[in-house]
Amino acid sequence: MEVMDSQLIMQSIISSVKLLLVISYVIDSCLTISNEEIENHLEMGRQMLSRGQYSDALSHYHMAVEADPNNYLTIFKRATVYLALGKHKAALDDLNEVIVLKPDFLAARLQRGSVLLKQGRLDESHIDYEWVLRLEPYNEEAVHSYSMIEPLKHDIQTAYLLIEDHDWPQAVELLTRLLHELPWDCKLREMRSMAYEKLGDIVNAISDLRATTKMRSDNTDGYLKISKLHYDLGEADESLNTIRECLKLDPDHKLCFNHYKKVKKLAAQVKTMNEFALEGQYNDCSDKAKLALKTESENPNMIHMIKSKMCHCLTKGGDANEAITVCSEALKLYPEDVNVLCDRADAYLNNEDYERALNDFKRAHQIDEHSSRAEEGIKRTQKLEKQSKKRDYYKILGVPRNANKREITKAYRRLAMQWHPDQYQGDEKKMAEKKFIDIASAKEVLTDPEKRQKFDNGEDPLDAEAQANAGSHGFNPFGNGFNPFGGSNGGYSFKFTYG
Repeated sequence: MEVMDSQLIMQSIISSVKLLLVISYVIDSCLTISNEEIENHLEMGRQMLSRGQYSDALSHYHMAVEADPNNYLTIFKRATVYLALGKHKAALDDLNEVIVLKPDFLAARLQRGSVLLKQGRLDESHIDYEWVLRLEPYNEEAVHSYSMIEPLKHDIQTAYLLIEDHDWPQAVELLTRLLHELPWDCKLREMRSMAYEKLGDIVNAISDLRATTKMRSDNTDGYLKISKLHYDLGEADESLNTIRECLKLDPDHKLCFNHYKKVKKLAAQVKTMNEFALEGQYNDCSDKAKLALKTESENPNMIHMIKSKMCHCLTKGGDANEAITVCSEALKLYPEDVNVLCDRADAYLNNEDYERALNDFKRAHQIDEHSSRAEEGIKRTQKLEKQSKKRDYYKILGVPRNANKREITKAYRRLAMQWHPDQYQGDEKKMAEKKFIDIASAKEVLTDPEKRQKFDNGEDPLDAEAQANAGSHGFNPFGNGFNPFGGSNGGYSFKFTYG
């Protein structure tokens, strides 16, 4: 009985093995690509490569390598495509494989030596170039690159000494020369980034660190440093986006997470602040700016960014004196901010301080002679100063220059009721009529965006002489069915009875 069971078991095993062999053969037959198809992929790869379509070329070389993984020439061609795409790590892997398959393939040795040299792996590249020179002593590329290695080593040691001595300008100069020959050396880029940072050149410091994150896929420290540098520049959104890259690599990175929490809160406040400004909700904008200043009270660039936006919003829709104060605080942090100077000038105009407004606009124009805002501001201030000696519609209604339409209409209704001619007799009636016409004129100009813009630019759209020159017959507040209370709105009704 036991013998019979053993025979049955053996037959079952043999049947299973046969079945597996059949399945394996079928799968291999399905997956196998003919030599003709391999050649087609190689030809398509060459064509794509000649047209500069490197990604498409790479896809065809992938197919060819998968079909024939022992063909060193195909792998070498794929390595060259990787290099064209800037993927030197993948290229190095392919070159290593080529040299394992064909150790005396000099083209691969030269290419690998070049990649290792650019990565700053000088001792390894030294070996490859020596290997080539043993077989081809007069190979020009190998001779040239081999002769560079010792001087490069010497310059690297000098760069380290300059960093230790805090000689940042000389360090940047030498590291820049080194990186021309060793562009994929992460350590040298990190050193130059630090030197740039010490010199206050944060933009170039970020650029070098950004390059290291592409060279090293797990560079969480690089992303953290970049995020902090963006934060130091007052760039909340860029800082937030970069710190998220760190957390993608390592969600449990404590330093990145702590920085993320702070930046996320501030970035949200800044975003809302900017949205309010774009929507013309200037009071909400300045309120949100005050909250942002509580979140960040130490970083000068971030504080300047927040206060400059707050300065703008207060100028547009807040108290002129508060606007001047905040703008001045922003200018203490960065005295040559043209936009803040123009905003403060506008705040001075709201206070009818033409002299200080003109000084700020002129200062802005000196800093940036191409600033159209500063140039137009100078002309506008001069017109407004001249206009101030004539009729001032803001003064007539008793509203500030940055009053909104609701505030203007409210002031108009109150004054129209106060000075309606039907409430007066005799000489007082004539005075009231004149007052009422001025009030109606002010309402007409300040509630019409186009006319108000003209007035704010120093031109009175209802000036009789100007209108005559423009072919107009002047403004008649009682013509064209004019109703000082806008129809029945407000429930007031007056009957005009001139004497």
